[in-house]
Amino acid sequence: MTETERRPRLTPPIADVRRAVREALGSAVPPGGLVLVGLSGGADSLALAAGAAFEGPRAGIRVGAVIVDHGLQDASAETAERAREQAVALGLDPVLVKRVEVGTDGGPEAAAREARHAAFAEALSETNASHVLLAHTLDDQAETVLLGLARGSGAASLQGMAPASGWVLRPLLGIRRETTRQACLDAGLTPWDDPHNLDHSYTRVRVRQDVLPVLERELGPGVAEALARTAEQLREDAQAFDEMIEEVIEDICAPAEAGIAVSVRALEANPTALRNRIIRFVVHSEFGVALERVHVLAVARLVTDWHGQKPLDLPGGIRAARAGGHIVFSTTGSTEVLPHDH
Repeated sequence: MTETERRPRLTPPIADVRRAVREALGSAVPPGGLVLVGLSGGADSLALAAGAAFEGPRAGIRVGAVIVDHGLQDASAETAERAREQAVALGLDPVLVKRVEVGTDGGPEAAAREARHAAFAEALSETNASHVLLAHTLDDQAETVLLGLARGSGAASLQGMAPASGWVLRPLLGIRRETTRQACLDAGLTPWDDPHNLDHSYTRVRVRQDVLPVLERELGPGVAEALARTAEQLREDAQAFDEMIEEVIEDICAPAEAGIAVSVRALEANPTALRNRIIRFVVHSEFGVALERVHVLAVARLVTDWHGQKPLDLPGGIRAARAGGHIVFSTTGSTEVLPHDH
């Protein structure tokens, strides 16, 4: 059989996937680089692997794969081996299979995700690859936004997943799940169907199978696309806010004993949305702790509704207190503001 005979006929789904991969690689990976596809063998990741196998060499980029065996199903080793064989058949190299132990912290979905990302990081280190390509689709993005809405977790959650974040690239965030499945069928690829995707004990599965279809039926088609657009707009807003904060943060902060102090006057001068973001930004940057909204609002009241309140105990062993013209965040409870050069 000739190469032309083996090559799948170019159909719109295959073209859509390839175009998305081409744009993602071109914006993030220089020629000569190596990327790994996070391959499960499901339709989304298999379509991504096929698209990357086609587009990578044309951009001078090597494409390999990393397959994570979570060990959560009886046939998990066989499923991983099948995915490895598919990756090799597509011409991906290197192809790594990583077996992981999934813990219990944060629930099964979070624990599996943490184990998977640790395996990806290990594979990057072993191969010197620059990125892992993950096959999250527009449908996954819509589900993420809906889950964020249900949890009331704020704009940060509603931003959904970023197309590029550190060593992670998500080329398919603008592609529907039905497109990836059709791309596999058109290319003669047989995807694996994860039984967990039918398990209603998982919240995301209930959103996928029950909630989104009801919204589409009652509100009309296009709900998933609208949710994905919302996430994109919120990411743009968040980036603008963060850039504004980074421009002023050094001028409004001072070192404190075992922490950092923020000028009350500067916080007062900013609109509520920016003031709250500064508080979250400072605590996360200094201590690596993500404050929930209830904590941010409590700190903000030390600025806007000051009447001699006691210091606040925040997550991560952090204490926030008003001392003179500063809000002082520390791990010791000290409110001493140290001299600085600004």
